[in-house]
Amino acid sequence: MAGRVIVGLIALGAIIGGLAGDGFLGEGILALVLVILGLAYAGVAIDAEDATAYLVLALAVGGAGMANVLGNIPGIGEKLDMIVDLASVSLYAGVVTVLVQRTLNRIKG
Repeated sequence: MAGRVIVGLIALGAIIGGLAGDGFLGEGILALVLVILGLAYAGVAIDAEDATAYLVLALAVGGAGMANVLGNIPGIGEKLDMIVDLASVSLYAGVVTVLVQRTLNRIKG
């Protein structure tokens, strides 16, 4: 249940931030909130020992954002690309959580 709420908040933040532009919530606040939500999501919803699907999704979304794929759509493409970029911020933060969890699991044995 907590995972669904966090995903909903991430999606809402990415959509609002992508449509509202850079000035939404001040400089860097939205990105910080998305990072914290991404860290929390991976902590409660991802099994660090079997995170392959999550890691592939993070790479694919990040790659699509970096390639500016949706930016080629006239009119709204830049806003759609910003939504993908903001979603990838949360996904990449979750990758860090997976790394920390796997490292702790290896240390514990």
